[in-house]
Amino acid sequence: YQRQLNRERFVARVESVVDVGVEAVYDVHVPGINTFDANGLHVHNCGEQPLPPYGSCLLGSLNLTKFVLDPFTPESRFDWETFCETVGIFTRMLDNVVEINGLPLQQQQDEITSKRRHGMGYLGLGSTLTMLGMRYGDKESVKFTERVTREMAVEGWRMGLALGKEKGAAPILEKEYTVTEEMLRLRPEMARDGISVGDKLQGKVLHTRYSRYMQQLAAIDPALVDELAEVGCRFTHHTSIAPTGTIALSLANNASNGIEPSFAHQYSRNIIREGRKTKEKLDVYSFELLAFRQYIDADASPFADKVRNRLPDYFITAQDISPRQHVDMQAAAQKWIDSSISKTINVPSDFPYDDFKDIYQYAYEKGLKGCTTFRFNPEAFQGVLVTEQDLENTIYSFTLEDGATVRLKGNEEVEYDGEMHTAANLYDALKEGYYGKF
Repeated sequence: YQRQLNRERFVARVESVVDVGVEAVYDVHVPGINTFDANGLHVHNCGEQPLPPYGSCLLGSLNLTKFVLDPFTPESRFDWETFCETVGIFTRMLDNVVEINGLPLQQQQDEITSKRRHGMGYLGLGSTLTMLGMRYGDKESVKFTERVTREMAVEGWRMGLALGKEKGAAPILEKEYTVTEEMLRLRPEMARDGISVGDKLQGKVLHTRYSRYMQQLAAIDPALVDELAEVGCRFTHHTSIAPTGTIALSLANNASNGIEPSFAHQYSRNIIREGRKTKEKLDVYSFELLAFRQYIDADASPFADKVRNRLPDYFITAQDISPRQHVDMQAAAQKWIDSSISKTINVPSDFPYDDFKDIYQYAYEKGLKGCTTFRFNPEAFQGVLVTEQDLENTIYSFTLEDGATVRLKGNEEVEYDGEMHTAANLYDALKEGYYGKF
């Protein structure tokens, strides 16, 4: 059943869930864009920005590592004052982008100028926690994550009010809407406030008084919400945490992406290089490792033989964090994100099925909008990022023309067709059919 682009609503109720056992699933990487109908929303694989018809992403991210003072020391701290000031400036900038959106369709332009929505998020959370001496997923880091997300949200709405006074509220918030029985059913507090079916309310009142998210904001700053209900905000949506993989690597010197911890502190990245027949393996390092080498120990390494050159125990990676800790971190941020969050839970290849199943139940109980898991599986595809340990522990088999079989570790170099390749990248290129097509 495909829901049309209208206000039709339906609810599918699950009567029972029956465990029928475990079945092997063929997990494959496929080309092209994958979209599907999710309860009436046409969605892509990324879930940080669900959009209405003709909606468009207007995303921007703050680099949290820029606000850490005296990193890796007992005096390390986060510069909250500068952070809040930057959020205000950045909010104004994102709102200005609406004016130069360059969208091709008139319906898209009407949608973005009507709501003026944007999605401010951050990158470098994992790197920042490490620089502050916290372990990603511990209680202290969960509290920090909630605070940094809350400050970003509250300061953004404060700037939204200021911009509303200066330039006017989002047009959709100035419109009047007729109260329906469905509204009163979903928001009983409207009836308690004396509102009846058929009454007219402005969008800014509905937005600020009867949004669960804005009611939460009222508990922090009730005067701000009162003014927003009277003046109207410049935009309808403010926050969204995107993956930020490319900008974290290219513009933030490989700081951890989005809300994630660092994938690893020293690992390999497979890149496409013009003229090569397979991807090229390059060694890369996390932002926090490079910073630690600059400020503390130039010879520090996650694989150091000498004790003095080993990294502190708070230098953890995605694989060191339990699935529940991943969920707890996302839940701490989700409370203050009015769109959604792109988050991946890394699990070992041999993770028990019952524990795997419970991740999604726990995520639901914590109120998450989405939850994604990832298991390294060389049978599916090699991927862009891979640790040296995964390559060392994975054996690839090649069958030669004479029928002989050659078995190589993933990180071993092999000469083929007049060019040197890693065994993993050569195997992947031949299997996926892109060998020699770069």
